Amino acid sequence: MDDHHARSGPDIDPGHRFSYADKVLYAFVRDGRLVSIPAQQRKRRVVLRWLASTDFQDGEEVPERDVDVRLASRHADVASLRRYLVEEHYLARAGGIYRRRPVADWPRDPADVAVTPAQDDRSPDE
Repeated sequence: MDDHHARSGPDIDPGHRFSYADKVLYAFVRDGRLVSIPAQQRKRRVVLRWLASTDFQDGEEVPERDVDVRLASRHADVASLRRYLVEEHYLARAGGIYRRRPVADWPRDPADVAVTPAQDDRSPDE
């Protein structure tokens, strides 16, 4: 593993199975911030799901300026993140107020299965 992907923390059991989402978040999130917004839609959806589930609560109504503050703590390009969250159906917008959509409305990825490191040793950002 190169220094770019080095992480501190406990050793990982070699038999541990990582989901596709785990691998994507490992590649794109450092210290709670996005290092970049994934270009591939599938990877971007993993990141958007993470943002929607960690930064927004069910039933909460959030003015656009507060959405921007929350997203700015994750990445500088708040306009793109906000647009992607709405376009991909993680957030709903009406009259400048944003609400998290029900999880049932979020995009599904049927191919999101766990893999062992030995099965797929490619970098998730490939």
